[in-house]
Amino acid sequence: MSTKNLVVKTLNELYDLMGLSHSVIDQSSGFSILYLQDLFKEYPVSSIPFRPNFFSFLFIKDAFGNYTIDDLNFPMVPGTVYFTNPGNFRRFEWHKVTDTCLLVFNESYLKEQVHPDIYREFSFLLTETVEPRVLTPEQFVIIEELYTFIYREHHSHSPYKNKVIGSCVVTLLLKIKEYFFQDYNPIYEGNRSSQIVKTFKQNLEQHFRDLASGKTDTQLRVQDYADKQFLHVNYLSSVITSKTGKSITAWIADKTIAEAKALLQDKTLNIKEIAGRLGFLEASHFSNYFKKHTSQSPADYRKQLV
Repeated sequence: MSTKNLVVKTLNELYDLMGLSHSVIDQSSGFSILYLQDLFKEYPVSSIPFRPNFFSFLFIKDAFGNYTIDDLNFPMVPGTVYFTNPGNFRRFEWHKVTDTCLLVFNESYLKEQVHPDIYREFSFLLTETVEPRVLTPEQFVIIEELYTFIYREHHSHSPYKNKVIGSCVVTLLLKIKEYFFQDYNPIYEGNRSSQIVKTFKQNLEQHFRDLASGKTDTQLRVQDYADKQFLHVNYLSSVITSKTGKSITAWIADKTIAEAKALLQDKTLNIKEIAGRLGFLEASHFSNYFKKHTSQSPADYRKQLV
């Protein structure tokens, strides 16, 4: 695998590969927030080329550097907000960091702690490449108040902190939506392969929404996703893998596990019902699938929930 196709699952894994200490990072909940000035001690800091398997927001109050997202390069300057989602190729170089906050989370966290139907309200989370936005000082102050509160709560010992953070993340996403997307068209929208990726993500999300609502009880195959865009299956597979660094089957597996974890939060649903909602004919098939991808059974995962 070339370095440009290197997929990293967590921030800890990325910093391990870069040889950086990351004792300040706690991603046990699928969510983390940290200040980069607490992490980087010598400059410049250059990353390896990588594709994250997580979402991230970068809030630059005072820092300078460069950020590459796919084939586009952007400066990192004070007042900038960056957003990237799973699959984007990226690379960064920091020349100086005085005050910059990084917020990362995976899809399971979004589904479990923020909202199970998160993409209906925040469809921009599916957008392949979003150009960074330099906020006005007044806008950045509001954003800073939100991420500062989230940081404090994340490092608290409150038994409700995940729910509190989840609610605050909704507020943060609403402000990002207001500042970025009222009159904004994401870049690459006209690029054919990028449009294919975005449509695939939307079709994937819609299918699992239909499964959860009972509109269908059948899992879609890779061929079905190709048919939805009137594409040859090999061409769709090639585009998705080359643009995101993940195969279609990997996208489907990640989505299935994220939805399963969200459904397991509902103690009124038994394992058989959850299996049915995800298109599995037998509960045993679902349990084996879940254990294969998470190394624990659905029942054991449910037991550890607070």
